[in-house]
Amino acid sequence: MKSIAKSKQQPAHHILARIYGCGRGSAFTPNIFLDIAESATVRKALERLTREGKIRRLLRGVYDYPAFSRALNAPASPDPHAIARAIARAHGWTIFPTGNTALNLLGLSTQVPARWEYFSDGPSKRYVWTGGILVFKHRTNRETTILSPRTGLLLQALKALGRERINDRVIAILQKQFDARELARAVREARYATAWVYEVIKRLAREGASPNA
Repeated sequence: MKSIAKSKQQPAHHILARIYGCGRGSAFTPNIFLDIAESATVRKALERLTREGKIRRLLRGVYDYPAFSRALNAPASPDPHAIARAIARAHGWTIFPTGNTALNLLGLSTQVPARWEYFSDGPSKRYVWTGGILVFKHRTNRETTILSPRTGLLLQALKALGRERINDRVIAILQKQFDARELARAVREARYATAWVYEVIKRLAREGASPNA
C-alpha cells in the first residue's frame, strides 16, 4: 500500500521540484510538466499546490511561483513579463516587448505600464488579469522570428524613444544592459532597420558595452 501511495505522489513531487528549480517569480503553464505526468495528473497537482499556497493561479492555465517582497513582508506582485513569456512558450510564439514595455524592461522608464505590449508571430491576443493587461500584436516573421530576443528588445526600445530622445544618458543605460556579444549580434541582425536606429546600434557596438553589463 505504501508503494502505491508513493507512486501516486511521485509526479507531484517532480512537478514541485521543477517549479522550485525555475526560481521565485517564474511563471509557467501546465504543458511544461507533460513529460512528467498526464494532463489530468498535472492539473490536479497544480490545483493542490495552489490550495496549499505554494503557487498562484494568475490566468486560466497560467501560474507563478511567487517571489517574496521583504518590504511588504508578503508575496510580491506577479511579473507581467514572466507571464507573457509563459504564454508565448505554451503556444510556440516568438514575442518582443514593444513601446513602454520595452522601455521599462531596459530601465529607460520607471513608469510601470498598465498595458504590457508585445509583437508576436502568433495571432493578436489580449489577456486581462488582476495586475493589468497583456497585449500581443501580430507582426510578420521579418519583424519577429528573424531577430534574437535581445536584438528585438533593443530595436523596439529605440523606436519607442524616438530619434530626438537619444542622448548620452540613454546610451549609457543601454551600454549597461547589453554586453559586447549582444551588440555585435544586433549590428548583424538589425541592418534592415530604420537608418537612424541602425546608427544608434552601431554606435553602441563601436563605443563598447559597459564592463558591468
